[in-house]
Amino acid sequence: MSKLKQKLEALGVELREHKSSFAVYLVLRALVIIILVLQVLNQNYENVFYCVLTLLLLVVPSLIQMEFKIELPSTLEVIILIFIFAAEVMGEIGSYYTKFPNWDTMLHTMNGFLAAAIGFSLVDLLNTDSRIKFSLSPVYMSIAAFCFSMTVGVFWEFFECAMDLYLHVDMQKDTIINSISTIMLDPAGGTKVYHIPDIQEVYINGQPLGLGGYLDIGLLDTMEDLFVNFIGAFVFSILGFFYIKNRGKGTFAKRFIPHRKNHEEKS
Repeated sequence: MSKLKQKLEALGVELREHKSSFAVYLVLRALVIIILVLQVLNQNYENVFYCVLTLLLLVVPSLIQMEFKIELPSTLEVIILIFIFAAEVMGEIGSYYTKFPNWDTMLHTMNGFLAAAIGFSLVDLLNTDSRIKFSLSPVYMSIAAFCFSMTVGVFWEFFECAMDLYLHVDMQKDTIINSISTIMLDPAGGTKVYHIPDIQEVYINGQPLGLGGYLDIGLLDTMEDLFVNFIGAFVFSILGFFYIKNRGKGTFAKRFIPHRKNHEEKS
């Protein structure tokens, strides 16, 4: 029990260590707690779950820093905290995913950028460890960061698809389209493509959906998510390349790259 208490105290110290990110953490935590209380009063227990999940996720950056002795730059930590709040509270509870069509796109672009930064830092930590004979060129490190980010994006889409298939939710948001091309309508059962243009309405069990087109089930959303993840990953990979090429010069990329803790360093 005393060990757990020590861990919690250490986590509290870690949370307070960076003044800027700690201020953001306090504001977001207070907002989530207020929303949590309101959701309990409204007996909306699904949103209560999202609030509890958000409170737990908000301490993850500090927990990682404490357990792995890694320093997250304040800029990166603040963006991660805002990302968590934007995805869970604003996106799910506030329904921003449906109110603002580009909300999901923005988050996936940011995710691609952040995942590339984390992947880059993992390789950089090995590359600068004097105990490991490991030396990679800036190009190779940028490619590794890009591939790491894209892999994270692909696994997330796997997760969304699994949730939709087995829990019958709608994480892969659907898209209204007005034309389709398919081989399923070939009466010979072959591979001749049939194109159906200008779709204005779709009927299911004799009832119109009233959506003004054909309902694409998640495919276009997944492709768009992976594409914007690609953009975010590519942008950071370029920044990472020049960061290594001119190590010690320039500060922009450094704001997003975790590094080993230096106990004399203060944020």
